Amino acid sequence: MNSKVPLTTQGAEALKTELTELKTVIRPRIIASIAEARAHGDLKENAEYHAAREQQSFAEGRIGEIESKLSNAQIIDVTQFGEGGKVVFGATVELEELESGNAVTYQIVGVDEADIKIGKISVSSPIARALIGKEEEDVAEVRTPGGLKEYEIISVRYI
Repeated sequence: MNSKVPLTTQGAEALKTELTELKTVIRPRIIASIAEARAHGDLKENAEYHAAREQQSFAEGRIGEIESKLSNAQIIDVTQFGEGGKVVFGATVELEELESGNAVTYQIVGVDEADIKIGKISVSSPIARALIGKEEEDVAEVRTPGGLKEYEIISVRYI
């Protein structure tokens, strides 16, 4: 049984944009490079030909990977959730770490979309698992390598 993988609408759009770029710009460019390299004669010692074939292999692999991700995705548009205040997949959550008072904001996204540098955390991460189902003003306890941390949920937005 193949279960659907959650993906935000922004994540799906980014994948679709990359797929279009690969199919309409990069693939034709590689095909032209292979044709040009073939025209130079002996393929055994033709570095340009081998480099272009390697690029083609990578691009075709990435096209297949993106198509697979999109076909297995359950695309979730969090802007349709209205006002609920509950932490769910796709929500943007503002937290305050109780001990230090530091504020952080995270969006809970699919595994493939996660990028801590831009505040996107995987739905399967310890902090996201601790937050799911909680509401504004609740306190979530998260086990970290440095010990137990407590975060108060300041706000939950669906953007």
